[in-house]
This record gives sequence, C-alpha cells and structure tokens, in this order.
Amino acid sequence: MISALEGAVELKGERAVVLATAGGVSYRVFLNPAAIRKITERGQKIDPSTPLRVKLWTHLYQREDTQELYGFLHYRELEFFETLIQIPGIGPKSGLGIMAVAPLDTLKKAIAAGDTSYLTKVSGIGRKTAEKVILELRDKMAGKGVLVEAPELKEEADALDALVTLGYTQSEAREALARVPAGVRGASERVKAALKRLGEGQR
Repeated sequence: MISALEGAVELKGERAVVLATAGGVSYRVFLNPAAIRKITERGQKIDPSTPLRVKLWTHLYQREDTQELYGFLHYRELEFFETLIQIPGIGPKSGLGIMAVAPLDTLKKAIAAGDTSYLTKVSGIGRKTAEKVILELRDKMAGKGVLVEAPELKEEADALDALVTLGYTQSEAREALARVPAGVRGASERVKAALKRLGEGQR
C-alpha cells in the first residue's frame, strides 16, 4: 500500500501531476484542481530552475484493469476522500469532484447541516448525489464536532448567485470563489475578490 509519496514535480496537467521519486521511479497522481493550483503557486515562489518538491498523501485505487493514485496535500483531505468513496455509487473520480471546489471545512459544515442546496449549488454535484452524501455522512460529521451553524454557507451561496447574475457561468463562479482565501468573509467581499480573480484569468 502506497500511503504517501514525496518527490519532484516533473509534469503538471489539469487533473494530475507526475512525481519523480527516489530511485528514478515516477508516479502519475490525480489531484483536484485546487491542489494543483496550490502546487503551482508554491512553485512560482521559488527559483524556477529548482525542481519543486512536494509530499502527497495517497490513495491507491485498484480494480481488475485499473490502478490509479489519488493524492492530497493534507492527511485530513485523504481521510475525507476515503470516507466519501465508501458511499455506494461514489467512485474516486466522483469523490475528487465533490472535493474539487468547496474547501473541506465548508463541505463538512454543509453535510452536518444537511444543506443539500449548498452542495448542489456551490459544489456543483447533482441533487441525488448530494442527498446520498448527506444521508451517509451527516451523523459522522456531527459526531466529529463539526459545527452545524455555519453562516459562511449562505455567504458562499449568495456570492455565487451574485456572480451568476453578473453573467458568469456556475462553473466560472465556483472556480473563482474557490480561489478566494477562506479568511475573506462576507458575500460582497468574496464577490469582489472573485471578480479580481476572474479579471486576472482574462489577461
């Protein structure tokens, strides 16, 4: 069982990175876009001629004709991913998709609150999938002390609505909001920060 990998980033794609480890072995590891953005930003802060080294906590998914590695920058993200894929009908790609947009703490709060509308709107998953996730995980999240009262859920949903009203697609709005630091609070402030991100992407 491969529980973690550490090495230099050889290649980055939209959904995966290739990590070169000791001994000349390279691994393709699937990541969510937020993790790839963080790795890219980290690489921009160092000398471009120096290979960027990262450590990824990994889950090895195996089937008869498939072996895939899924990676996470933090162990608690791996734990949540492995909890998600235990739900019938949710495979690793679906699990990664659920985690792809909303921050982990926000997802946990939405699940603990039983907020299907937040999950379908902000995370972009279907209603049936959202209901299944909440049914399976709500008690677990509440049992782990996740706060049910979470005003930031409404803030994020309101910010998403505002961006869509301004003409952006749901996907564009979710992507921009995902890049706004969690410390930026209030729907209007998050909209301003997201618009800045969207403007940067158009240059």
